[in-house]
Amino acid sequence: MTTTRLAAVAENFGRDLEHAYATIERVLRQADGADLVAFPEACLGGYLSSLGSAQDRGTAASRRDRSGPPPLRLDGPELRRVQQLAGDTVVVLGFCEDGGADLYNTAVALTGDGVLGHHRKVHQPLGENLSYAAGSTFDAFDTPVGRIGLQICYDKAFPEAARAAALDGAEVVVSISAWPGARTAASGDLAQDRWKKRFDLYDQARALENQVVWVAANQAGTFGSLRYVGSAKVVGPGGEVLADTGVEAGVAIADVDVDAELAAARRAMFALRDRRPDAYGAVVAPNTHALRQEVPALA
Repeated sequence: MTTTRLAAVAENFGRDLEHAYATIERVLRQADGADLVAFPEACLGGYLSSLGSAQDRGTAASRRDRSGPPPLRLDGPELRRVQQLAGDTVVVLGFCEDGGADLYNTAVALTGDGVLGHHRKVHQPLGENLSYAAGSTFDAFDTPVGRIGLQICYDKAFPEAARAAALDGAEVVVSISAWPGARTAASGDLAQDRWKKRFDLYDQARALENQVVWVAANQAGTFGSLRYVGSAKVVGPGGEVLADTGVEAGVAIADVDVDAELAAARRAMFALRDRRPDAYGAVVAPNTHALRQEVPALA
């Protein structure tokens, strides 16, 4: 039996990069030899302090004029510093990427040897397009812990995102987030918050329907007007939660025999093999009914 130690982090990250490096170093020690450690979305430089309205529109030029996280390059000194901390561990984290022509909300997987792969957030919640351009792919890539796919926050609300990575051979999907509690009708008990419940349901459903191991990191605490739900977790391919931080900051760690877990989940049901793409045309066709609907306020 070959096990992989997977760690999902719930921590608070803001604009202070030195504080971020110190937290990353501390958590890597706390993760006790983990093979993969997933940090939250916007780990380097923090997330947006607030979200906009459904009517907001952005351009490449206006994004650079907005106040927000510092734009960092994939080959810049900030990520090289994280590589030095990572060593042999596969580290996944999020940052504002300076992509040259535009800015992106990006997740990157790296080790001390360099960048293994990255993902630009595709699905944007209300107002995020003012600060970031959207990505367009969900490709998987090979790493020392196996073939993985990346996604960011709102991406998890779309089943096509995780399915695309799974069809590209992802055995582990790492979903990093800055997922807040509800902005309206918020619960005083964050553990009972309806957006926290959505976060958990998505994590379990995406693992189950794609029969992959799911590693979900999230911001914890508060930043600007946002109160994050934490709830970092590792989920098995049967949808079972193997480790969970709850709503507090912490590290969820699980030792997983990925090959054995995938084989067991697919012994009686094989969600990828038994697909019927010929029957799914409407899934990828333009939804003219939805496009005609008025976009509601963020609930």
